[in-house]
Amino acid sequence: MSAFSPTRRGLIAAQGYPLILAGVVLIILGVMGGWHWITGLGVVSGGFFAYFFRDPERAIPTEPGVIVSPADGLVIRVDEVAENEFLQTSARYVAIFMNVFDVHVNRSPVAGTVMEMRHRPGEYKAASREDAASRNEQQALVLESSKGRRVLVVQIAGLLARRIIPWVKPGQPLARGERLGLICFGSRVDLYLPGDSQIEVKTGDRVKAGSSIIGRWHEFPPQT
Repeated sequence: MSAFSPTRRGLIAAQGYPLILAGVVLIILGVMGGWHWITGLGVVSGGFFAYFFRDPERAIPTEPGVIVSPADGLVIRVDEVAENEFLQTSARYVAIFMNVFDVHVNRSPVAGTVMEMRHRPGEYKAASREDAASRNEQQALVLESSKGRRVLVVQIAGLLARRIIPWVKPGQPLARGERLGLICFGSRVDLYLPGDSQIEVKTGDRVKAGSSIIGRWHEFPPQT
């Protein structure tokens, strides 16, 4: 199967089915052989993988100018930084940590075109560590809106994550909230926005990919 999977396939991400099937096989073997521990292992593993790879639909905000969260999880840092590798300017920065119980399907924070994708090998430190952004394996994706504003989404592998799976390719247009990829098992997504963007989350907030408003373009203040 191609790594690119831009369309919805079901309630579970396609990459989870082989692992769920392995659990089913264990259940069958355990029942046939009378090995209760194997049956139990199959139930637990199959159930965990079905839960981990879940891919629920989300209500995407339609309000003009909003920027949605690219990931489910906990906001662990909000800051202003210099992003010199891709955007080459100052940027508003939001880091979101995903534990193994969060949905790991990532979504586009804005409507735009995929301008650049770059994979960088690295370590597998705990994704909540501050240095994970510079040391861990990661996949960077640059989106450009119709007004020419660029947004950087960086998927970062964590302590248990061993695979970042992109579902998009350069030149592909994405709608706000559209699925863009998956990280397997505990990880993090960093978002870099233009410096004049308004951030509407703070450290400690929990967010959901595609549905939580994480920021706004400066010319679109909150509606009252």
